Parts: sequence; C-alpha cells; structure tokens
Amino acid sequence: MSFSDTAQKAMMHGKNPKAIRVDGSSRALQYETVQAVENGPILRDMAFSSSHHYLYVMSETQLTRVPVEACGQYSTCSECLGSGDPHCGWCVLHNMCTRKEKCERSSEPRRFASDIKQCVRLSVHPNNISVSQFSVTLVLEAHNVPELSAGVNCTFEDLAEMNGLVEGNRIKCYSPAEKEMPRIIVDKGDHQIVQLYLKSKETGLAFANTSFVFYNCSVHKSCLSCVSSPYQCHWCKYRHDCTHDPRTCSFQEGRVRKPEGCPQLLPADRILVPVNVVKPITLPAKNLPQPQSGQRGYECLLTIQGNEHRVPALRFNSSSVQCQNTSYFYDGMEMSSLPVELTVIWNGDFSIDNPAYNKVHLYKCDAQRGSCGLCLKADPLFGCVWCKGENRCTLKQHCPHPENQWLEHNGINSKCTHPRITQITPLRGPREGGTLVTIRGENLGLDFREIQDNVKVAEVDCTPILEGYIPAEQIVCEMGKAEKSQYTGNVQVCVGDGECRPEFMAKSSKYYYFVIPRIINLKPSRGPVSGGTVVNITGSHLDAGSNVSIMFKDQPCTYLRRGGQWLTCRTHASLHGYGNVSVSVSIDRAHLQKDLRFEYVEDPTITKIEPEWSIYSGHTPVTVTGTNLDIIQTPLVRAKYNSHETLNLCQVLSPTSMLCQAPELPISLARQQEVPERPDEFGFKLDDVQALMALNNTNFIYYPNPEFELLSVSGVLELKPGSPIILKGRNFLPPTNSGNGKLNYTVLIGEKPCMLTVSETQLLCESPNLTGRHKVLARVGGIEFSPGVVHITSDSPLSSTAIIGIAAAGALLILFIVVVLIAYKRKSRESDLTLKRLQMQMDNLESRVALECKEAFAELQTDIHELTSDLDGAGIPFLDYRTYTMRVLFPGIEEHPVLRDLEVPGYRQEQVEKGLKLFGQLINNKVFLLCFIRTLEAQRGFSMRDRGNVASLIMTVLQSKLEYATDVLKHLLSDLIDRNLESKNHPKLLLRRTESVAEKMLTNWFTFLLYKFLKECAGEPLFSLFCAIKQQMEKGPIDSITGEARYSLSEDKLIRQQIDYKTLVVNCIHPENEKSPEIQVKVLNCDTISQVKEKILDAIYKNVPHSHRLKASDMDLEWRQGRGQRMILQDEDVTTKIEGDWKRLNMLYHYQVPDNAVMALVPKQVTAYNSVNNSTVSRTSASKYENMIKYTGSPDSLRSRTPMITPDLESGVKVWHLVKNHEHGDQKEGDRGSKMVSEIYLTRLLATKGTLQKFVDDLFETIFSTAHRGSALPLAIKYMFDFLDEQADKHNIHDPHVRHTWKSNCLPLRFWVNVIKNPQFVFDIHKSSITDACLSVVAQTFMDSCSTSEHRLGKDSPSNKLLYAKDIPSYKSWVERYYSDISKMQAISDQDMNAYLAEQSRMHMNEFNSMSSLSEIYSYVGKYTEEIVCSLEQDDAARKQRLAFKLEQVVAFMSLES
Repeated sequence: MSFSDTAQKAMMHGKNPKAIRVDGSSRALQYETVQAVENGPILRDMAFSSSHHYLYVMSETQLTRVPVEACGQYSTCSECLGSGDPHCGWCVLHNMCTRKEKCERSSEPRRFASDIKQCVRLSVHPNNISVSQFSVTLVLEAHNVPELSAGVNCTFEDLAEMNGLVEGNRIKCYSPAEKEMPRIIVDKGDHQIVQLYLKSKETGLAFANTSFVFYNCSVHKSCLSCVSSPYQCHWCKYRHDCTHDPRTCSFQEGRVRKPEGCPQLLPADRILVPVNVVKPITLPAKNLPQPQSGQRGYECLLTIQGNEHRVPALRFNSSSVQCQNTSYFYDGMEMSSLPVELTVIWNGDFSIDNPAYNKVHLYKCDAQRGSCGLCLKADPLFGCVWCKGENRCTLKQHCPHPENQWLEHNGINSKCTHPRITQITPLRGPREGGTLVTIRGENLGLDFREIQDNVKVAEVDCTPILEGYIPAEQIVCEMGKAEKSQYTGNVQVCVGDGECRPEFMAKSSKYYYFVIPRIINLKPSRGPVSGGTVVNITGSHLDAGSNVSIMFKDQPCTYLRRGGQWLTCRTHASLHGYGNVSVSVSIDRAHLQKDLRFEYVEDPTITKIEPEWSIYSGHTPVTVTGTNLDIIQTPLVRAKYNSHETLNLCQVLSPTSMLCQAPELPISLARQQEVPERPDEFGFKLDDVQALMALNNTNFIYYPNPEFELLSVSGVLELKPGSPIILKGRNFLPPTNSGNGKLNYTVLIGEKPCMLTVSETQLLCESPNLTGRHKVLARVGGIEFSPGVVHITSDSPLSSTAIIGIAAAGALLILFIVVVLIAYKRKSRESDLTLKRLQMQMDNLESRVALECKEAFAELQTDIHELTSDLDGAGIPFLDYRTYTMRVLFPGIEEHPVLRDLEVPGYRQEQVEKGLKLFGQLINNKVFLLCFIRTLEAQRGFSMRDRGNVASLIMTVLQSKLEYATDVLKHLLSDLIDRNLESKNHPKLLLRRTESVAEKMLTNWFTFLLYKFLKECAGEPLFSLFCAIKQQMEKGPIDSITGEARYSLSEDKLIRQQIDYKTLVVNCIHPENEKSPEIQVKVLNCDTISQVKEKILDAIYKNVPHSHRLKASDMDLEWRQGRGQRMILQDEDVTTKIEGDWKRLNMLYHYQVPDNAVMALVPKQVTAYNSVNNSTVSRTSASKYENMIKYTGSPDSLRSRTPMITPDLESGVKVWHLVKNHEHGDQKEGDRGSKMVSEIYLTRLLATKGTLQKFVDDLFETIFSTAHRGSALPLAIKYMFDFLDEQADKHNIHDPHVRHTWKSNCLPLRFWVNVIKNPQFVFDIHKSSITDACLSVVAQTFMDSCSTSEHRLGKDSPSNKLLYAKDIPSYKSWVERYYSDISKMQAISDQDMNAYLAEQSRMHMNEFNSMSSLSEIYSYVGKYTEEIVCSLEQDDAARKQRLAFKLEQVVAFMSLES
C-alpha cells in the first residue's frame, strides 16, 4: 500500500492524498482520492496512527486525521469488491461492506467475501405466475451463501413475507396469498416486476434478491394480443376472455393458443361504398365463432365522423361475414372519400380482431369534383360519371337522362366539353422561346395525347411536357420561337385529336407578352478569387421567362433572386486565377450580351489584430490590418469554443484596415470561470475566403467579464449634490500582457453620462449636477447592468427668495380671511330665502322618488313572468365549429388566411409547399416546437399580440393532433409555473393575464374541447340570458346615440332623467310575403325610426340567425294610413326639429303615429318626398348619421363612456335623441335639477337585476355543476385541474387558496368570462352596446365569484359590486363545491384522454388550411431565423436530431424564387 500527496502538481491546488495499491513489484493501481485539507499544498511528512487505521496529514496551517479506508460508502457486494480497496470485503448476512475484523463470525465459510466472484447469486423457479394463482411453491437456488441454520424469510417487496424452508442451497417459499397480491394497473401493461428478497433471521437483513413477475391475462381484450403475450395466456373464443388457466374455457374447441386460431378478419380489397346507396359489405374472415344459445348474433359497427352506426350482419360460415343492406352518409363536401373504422362484433360487444385494419371507404362523386374533367379522372372503381343535364358528377344510376346524356371514363362519350383556363405563369417571356409556361384550368383533357400538339401561346406553338401534365387541371409547355412581328396574344388550348371543334377550345382572358430582356450594369465589379461575392446585375425585363442562368466566362454564378430590373447571384471560386472575366445572362433561350466584366482579385489577407484580447461578453473594438479588405461586402469576425460559434460585425475603413466588434466567447454564463480562456478558433468570415476562417498566428484571449456590486443592500444610495458615486466590483481592468487593458466604460446617471476614473475594483464617477432620484446604468462591451438608484438631496437652509415668498403668502392669507368674513355676513341673509325654495323642491322630489320605486316594483312582478314565457321554444342559432373557433382564436379578423388556400405564385408553389411540409414535420417535433416557442418568447420585439397569434396559429396546425398539442401545452404550462415560482412572483398571479404563448394556447385548447359542452349544455342558459337582457333593455327607452337605457345593470349606461313614454303596438306586414297575416310588434313612442326597424326585424325573424336576416339599414319604414296613403318615416328629414345648435332625431311621436298603426319595411328608396333634399340642411348629415348608427352599434366603440355626439361637419349641429350630452352647459334649469339627485334612479339597477336573476343563476349553476341536466363534465376540465394539482404537489404548494386561484385563472377567467362577455363568439347574433355593458357586469360578478379574497364593501364601492353583494357568497360556495366535486372524481387515464383527444381531432380534421397556418407561423421564423437556429444549436436534444440543419433547409426552400 502506498499513500502519495499531489502537492507537486503543476496546478498548486493539490490537497488530496491518493490511495494506491501495488500488486507484486510491477503494477500499481490508484483506487481512491480523498480531500484532506482545505487549502494549500500537503507537506511530504505523513504518518500512520499506532493502530494503522488512520493517516496523519499536514499542510502549512492544518493537521488532519484521515481514515485509511471508507468501506461504508459502498452499498452492494459488486461495488464493494469491484472498488479495489484491499481493506474492504463483503459481510454477507449483514449486507454491508466492511473490514474483515468488523464482520461477525467472518472466519466461518462464505460469511465474508473478499473476491467479486464470491458475491451471493440467487435464481427462482418458476420466475413468473398469474395474479390469480395463490400460494404457489417457489424453489430458490442460492450460490455462495453461508450456512443458514438460523433460518430465512422470503419477502416480496412490501406485499408479503413468509417463512422459507432451507434444504442445502435450495430454499422453498410460497407465493403471496390472495389478499396480498399486487393490484396490476391496466395502463402499465399486463405484468408487474417485483423484487423477491431473502432475509436472514439471524440478522434481520435481506442479503440476496432476484426479480419475480406477476402477470395478468385478463388485461387483454382481444384474441391476438392475448395469445401473443410472452406469458401462459389462452383465449376462450366463446367467452371472449383471456385466461392463464385453459380449463376454464367452456368448450374444448373454443380454446385458442396460437395467433392462427384467432377469429379475425382477413385483408380485403378496398371496400368502396357510395353515400346514400343501399349496399351490403362482405368481409373475408377465418375462425368466426357460431353464437351459442342465449348469445346475440353479428353486427358491423361503423364510426362515421364520431357517430356510431350499428348494422346487422350475417355469418355465412366461419370464413365470411356480411353487413346487411344499408346506406351511409357523411357531412361536408371537403372530402371526396372518407375512410371509416369498421369493427365486426357479436353478442353485443365481443369484437372480432381486424389485424389488417380493414376500413370502409365512403365516397361522394360530387365532392371536390366540380368540373367534368375532375369527375372523369376519379378512380374508375368509384363508377362516377359526369351528368350533362345536371352539370354535376354523380353515380350512373343517379343521372336521370338517357345514356347519351352522361360522360364516363373510357366510355364512348369520355371527352369533356368547354375547357377553361384560369391561370397562366409566367405572363412574359423572351421571343427566343424555351420558356416553360404553366397553364391551370378545368377540363384540360384526361390524357396527355389529347393536348399533345394543341397548345398555342400568343400564336406560337408551345410543346406540352409530360412530367408537368396533371390531367384536367394543368399543362406545362415549352415555348417555341416567336417572329419579330409577334408581340402578344392569349393562350389557346384545344382538347382532342384531329380538327378542333369550338366546344373543345379554351382561350385565356389574360395575355402573354414577348419582351426583350436587357442587362445594363453590374456591381460590385470585383471580388475575391475564392468567390462568395453577391453580384447585383441591373437591366430591364429580368423577371421574364421561367429559367435564369448567369455565367462568368465558363463558370456559373449561383442565381439567388430577381425582380423586373435586377437579379442577384453568388460567385464561385475562380478556376482561372486572377483577372477579368466576361459576364453573360441567359433567360430561357435568350442570351443577353453586353460588355460586362467582373474582376477576380487576390483574396484579402490579415497581418495584424489589435488588441488581441476581449472580455467574455465581447463587443469591444478590435482594429484589423491587412490587404484588399474593401472587396468584401459584409465582413464578419468569428470565434469558436466547445463547437459553438459566435459572429460579430466589422466595418471596412479602407482597403488595409477595418474595425470589428469582438464576438462573445460562447461559454455558458452558469459556469463562467474566473480565468482567462483562449477560443478554439478565432478568425474572419470574408465571403468564401477559407484561409482566414481560423487564424493560426493569433493569440487572441478572453478575460472574465467585469462584475458590478449593487450600490447598497436596498439598491438606493442617498447622496449630497457634488459627491462622487463609487461603483464597486471586480475585473474592471483585464490583466493583459502589455499591462492592464483599458475597457471603454459608460456610466449614465439618469440620461446624463459622468466622468470616470477606473481602477481594478472601482469606478469613480463625478456625478453631474442633478437632484432627485435617478437610475444608474453601467455599460461595457456587451454588458449592460444597473447597480441601483441614486437619490441626490440638497439640505441647504432657506434662501432669501424663499423667505420673502413665505412672508408675502402670509400677508395674502390675512387679507383673504377679512374678505371672507364680510361676504359671509351678506350671504347669510340670502340663505333664508334659498332654504324656503329648496324645501319646495325637496317635497316635489320626494313624491317623484316614491312614484319611481312603486313603478319599478310593479314592473318587476310582471316582467319575470313575461320573460320566462317568451323565451320558451325559440331555436338557438349556434355558430358552426369553424366560425366559433376563429372568433375566439383570432377575434376581429373576418377572412383569416388559415381558412383559405395558400396563395403563392405558381413557379414558387412546389418549393414553398416542400418547405412548409418540412416545416410541418418540425412543428410536429416536440423538441423543436418547445425550443421555437421559448426562443420567440425570449425576443424583445415579440409582442403580446404576437404571442396570442402564434399560440392560435400553432393550435390551428395541431387541431388534427390534439394528443400532441396537449403534451406540448402541459410542458409549456409546467415551464411557466417553474418560471413563475422562480421569479418569486406570488403564486396566485399564475395564468392571470395572457402574457405567454402557453396561456393563449390553454384558452384555445379549452375553446376546441368545450364546443360540444357549449352546444349541448351551457349554450342554452347563456342564450337565454342574452335574450332576457336584450328584451328587458328594450322594454324601456334606449338612447340611440349615447347607448344609455332606462333599464340597465350598469350604472354608466343608465338614463338618469325622467322620460315620459308609452308602449304602442304596430301591425307589420312581412317584407317577403305581403299576403301573410300581419305581425304585432311592441314599440315605444320615443323610439327612433331605426330602433323601430330593428324591433320589427327581431319580431319577424325571431328564430332566424342574425347573418341571414335583412339589414335595417337596407330598408325603409313605410306607414300605411287609410285610403292608400303611404309615408316613409326616417331618423332625419326636412321635418326634423332643430333648436339652437341641437338637432333631435325623429321618433314615432314626432310623426304622431297612433296605436295599432300598419307599418311595412320596404327596400330603401333613393328619394322620398320627405327625405333630406332642401339646401338648408346639409346633405352629409343623413349619411353621416347612418354611419354613426353603425358605429355605435359596435360594442367595442361604445366602451368609452362619453356619448357620441359629434357636431355635424358642415353646419356644426349636434344630434341628440333622449338626453343631451351632460358635458354641454346649455341645459335647461329643470334638467340640471333632476341630475342633482339622479342617484335615486339607481333603484332601477336593482329592479333590472331582480328581473334577470333567474337567468344569471341558471347560467352560473350550469357552468359550476359537474353533472347538469344529465350531461357529464367535459374530460378536458377534469384532466387540466388534475394537472394543476399535480404541479402544486410537485412544488409543495398546499395552500388551498393558491390551488383554487390557479383553477379559476385556468378555466372560468380564461374561457367562460370571454364567452359570457362575447356571446357573439358562440351564437349568430348582434350585440348592442347596452347589452354589452350589462354582460360586462355579469362577467365581473362571475369573476368575483371565482375569487378567494374577501370583498369589503362600502358606500364608495362600484355599483356593480354592490348590486350582487348578497349573491356572491352563495356563488362562491358553488365554485368551491364544483372544484371539490371535480377533485373527488376518478382520475382520467392518459389512455382515455388520448382516445378522447384523437376523437376530437378526427371530428374536426380539415377545419383549417394547415399549409396557410404553417406559412403564417413561418413568418416568425423569417423574422427570428438566427435566434431560433442558435437556440437549436445550443439544445442537446435538438443537436442530436439535427433540427437546426432541418430548419435551415426549410428557410432555403422558402427563400428560393424559382
């Protein structure tokens, strides 16, 4: 044995004695290093203790006792004896590593092992049993065990322990009894591995173990998975059951052991079934069981778009089964055929295995086949024909005309007439020809031979190319040569052989032009001989034709992109060395010649770099000297370290010098050492000059970054003016070879820089002449750091000017008091008179309040009955899934690109689609997607709006892969929670606002998954509430300009004046059917004409969705009086009253319309006798007002609280309806009096609230109950709440308030509040501003109900909080009960959740155009390509999958022009 110190090492950190074993004289083995002293080298003098169990070790300052062995650190026999420590051995029955003398009875055989071969080995037979076998005898064979006379126990982990019977080296045990068996979780597969331990009774310790398997056959639900199990599983054919005991199978022949014997469907040819055609489906099979007495027969189960269809089936014999005659159907015309899952079952739910995954393909001839050509090129097996009489694609038997009326594939009539050209690219080309012209359209032949010689472009033959031909849809042809006299013409295609008949001829509406491309100039005109220069060639018509090539003498220059007057290419390394080369350009067959020359000059060289150092973060100036530096367009400096590369920019000053910013050293900040580092490579990226990529002759070195300390513990430093500010830290002066290096420091106090003196650990800053609080900011290299804030206060005594000022103020105050006393005396005489006047006003007011409250109470009683009876039986106009999701995902955007096909020029289409397909694969790669999202969120320019947009776009792409989307969402949420807790934010703030992609994705996830729940359950009470609010508001006057109403839940939108009005009934004639009976409509005599039109339309189209109704703005209201008199009523006309500069809108009582008048809505007239047509009133006011009406109708515009009273542009007239704008001072005295105590009208808020209470309760109850009206809680809610609970457990958050808040922020506040405030996201309705204001109050109440904080209320609290103050505690209890019920429900397995998500994906597979979505997401890649590639290169998992390379491929495809 030998112990050596490590003090003589080159690095002076040696403080570890090393233990070395010497075997014989030749071989020495180091087996352990131990830390002995804290610092400094170890001295050579070491000594053993007298027992030789310890070693004494000294350094300059310390004496330490080190044990010579540490056997206790090894926990297994193989670790202990494999360590090589000669002091240690394995004490078998004590199951520990120790010195021999410390092991009891170590001299007895096999109790102490000193060689790894002597470790105990254990095997068991049998090594697996079924969970339904109990107390089976197991024989354990043990090797290298000592004598076990004291006895042993067998232990199955924590399941069971029993006595073992020892016979030599064999031990007999029994498997666990029934009650001790493990519960095998079905999710985890069909078996569970348990460790079986041998425990010595002498020591009570386990000294050997082996693996033992419990398996469970009954987990298998299909024959093939049962008999393919590695365990002894048998399938009972007639019981449809998997068991380990074949004796339990009821019939001998019903027992299956091999896959060949399983009942199963055999692979069938493609099963094609047209929709709505009655047809049987016959399936080949084998081993089909004959149902026994009491068992039900066969059925086919088809799942079409999520709906199950059961069809009776016949078993002909054991080898075939037929689904009976039935017709099938699927929704939508987006898919021409739909593969449908097919399962054959018998006896109710016994399914027959379908190993070939046979599917039934339902198809529609007319889906996606709107033209004859598309119809006839369909798969001939479909049997589709083009029915000429009906102009549609259909089955032969559905075409009602005689045979010559249809066209069929390969039939006598198989030629489509009326071809049509819809698109041509390019539209310009050279006369010399060779241009590939792509023609797209309809009915362009079904066979290449039909159009082979029949294409002319601008009267020039164009030869079709077979590879580019898509039957019926696309022809690609190569242009021939044009004559000088030919300039332009359209494209002609004739389909068929022989002469061309007019019905087979197509002409384009667009023209093709012959142009003469020219080149004029190129720049730069010289570049390095190694190539890489981007050359820009200018000229005219350079974007014509289809193919461009650029030659530098006999060498190509790689084409990059082009426009009408320019094209660019990148040079290659010169094959002929230095000198001039001629430049030529070819566009198709046109060769453009001009005496353009490019000079290859000598590559740049670099002779000197100064200084040869920087700091880790880079961005310090480096001056570079060399030759020919000015021929490089964008020179870059690079550093490489640990296979990561960083770049920075250089600026060329002259041919011999440039100024660069040093690149940062790619070293992770977490392990920044305090020592200088040399990069592995340091050099320059100068176009394609390889020689300078890594310089060999440079000693460039990086020093640690300067580090600043905070100004003070609190971060605020108190200072007097003029005192210097001292910033402390370290590494301020890098220790360069030529003495200390100077770094360029800037320190800003607020906005002002200060003069600096720099030392190694301090920056002394002469503070500028400032007072007050200012942020301090220090900058150096690539670092920006704020050490805190300085507070500069002056404590000077009062100046003389201040003293004079105080004296003057005192004198003024005395004067003021004297004046007040005189005025008070005079005023008190007047006040007696005023008091009497006030007394009368108060009496007057009191009687008005009493009347108001009495009215409110009476209305309350009648309204509740009216509303509930009115709402029964009205249909609910739900939006379809796509419109609903678009409104939530992209609010306010009508025609979003994700609903349209991708729009790219034809010549780029293929490249872009390739790029997007590749990008789609990346988006479906979890490592990439997570990295992509995290990188975007880290960018400064990536706004909140961008976050929401990216989240929505990603969800539209992943709509068809919701399992994957959910997995990604869980990852992002988990990250968000970690970040939230790390940043020491209060945990309750999590998910409060949408500040990350994850939060918006969560909203979208719920949007997708709760649509069904909205339709079946929550939609009804929400729609009822909307209708109730609308109806209740319209019972009283609503000001059509300010949006205020007599009945409201919102104080801001309450009319606070007494308005006299009465209800009229008008009889309306149906605008689309004059003969149908008149409809009675209740209106108010104070309604404007526009309001009356809206009410009439609401009554006529009671159950019609809003988008399908006539618009009020397109109709005029016509009052039909006796004897055929008719009068058009309008909001503004020549009879409109104008007082001063106020113009009042016309109401029904302005025209003195009586009760039971007859009205009709007629299409808008151009002029009517009473329309605005005299010169005194401006023409613009009518149209302007109409626009204003439209504007006020949008709730968003009306969120501002000021009424929309805009003076008329020309005449300066202000428009009003019921109340004038309060901000104008010209109101009558009486009006102001009523405003003085307008708070009395707040009782109306209570009356309105009482009327609507039942509807609000209904809605809240539906949302906050786990099983409402028989509908189950959506799986998504339970799944997400469980996930949040798991996260809380993981982070040890046990505060129930935090968990409650997380759930509230996740679902009610994120999804439901949005839906309650915006019912137009779910229904096809119009939401007025007053309805919007009321819904906002309900939404606020809903939010308060989900909060856990106490609401302290007083007289200054907002009215909407006071309004529902009594209800909120009971709503809160509903929410708590709801959360608690959900947490008590059985957890949803990942398997069930995934099945549910897959089902949801399948139901809405093609709602969005994924190519367009990918293109939209790609725009962010374009914006942040470098940052994303950099992140991918730094991520280990992404590096393994070469994701950065794949992304660069995508970028290449997307940026290629042709």
